[in-house]
Amino acid sequence: MSTRHSYWDLPGLGKERLAAGAKELPAFRPAPRIQESLTSGAEKKLLVWLAERLPAQVNSDHLTALGAAAMLLAGASYAVARFDPRALALASLFIALNWLGDSLDGTLARVRNCQRPRYGFYVDHVLDTFGAFFLMGGLALSGYVHPGIALGMLIAFLMLSAEVYLATYTLGSFHMSFWRFGPTEIRLCLIAGNLALLRWPTAHLFGHAFRLFDVGGAVATAGMGAMLVVSAARHIAKLYREEPLP
Repeated sequence: MSTRHSYWDLPGLGKERLAAGAKELPAFRPAPRIQESLTSGAEKKLLVWLAERLPAQVNSDHLTALGAAAMLLAGASYAVARFDPRALALASLFIALNWLGDSLDGTLARVRNCQRPRYGFYVDHVLDTFGAFFLMGGLALSGYVHPGIALGMLIAFLMLSAEVYLATYTLGSFHMSFWRFGPTEIRLCLIAGNLALLRWPTAHLFGHAFRLFDVGGAVATAGMGAMLVVSAARHIAKLYREEPLP
């Protein structure tokens, strides 16, 4: 994602010598990004506006590192919130910083025309996997959600992610949202939930009191499960039509 000098510009190296020793990169075709979430239009304009005004010293790798560190610290803040509810405000701050780093790194690379498609795709989504682990681990330790529900959300997220990555490889399109709901909407729900926890730690349903994040986590797990089933069925049908039995 950062700009590199051309091999041909290096002093003392001729084209023939470099051509003999240079490695040919494997073919890679970037998949079109399909983002149709509720906030995608306004978010794209904001990200481009920010990218155009960032100092030249800041590159995409810096933003990627910011997003990864922020997610780790968000998980740690949830764990600390078990002893001090004010840490929920810190968790919200780090979730917002994660959005900034995770969303702006690719935009900056595209604005500056210095994309690294294979590197960017791989690193972003490997870090998303680690980030989900730290976030759900912190929630499980927070006392605001049952560890089993936090584990269920993590499993559902990883299964849905696997379906998205497989579909990207086999169908050549990268779906970043489902049913008008994407990563930014998830972050906004978490931040809203953190604020709500400070005033309403429990929810009352059918005459029973439940922890607010237990209800939200169960709904999130069911929603991701439904997205997974519908998306997998649709993609299986599409692939079967394109590759029917003889």
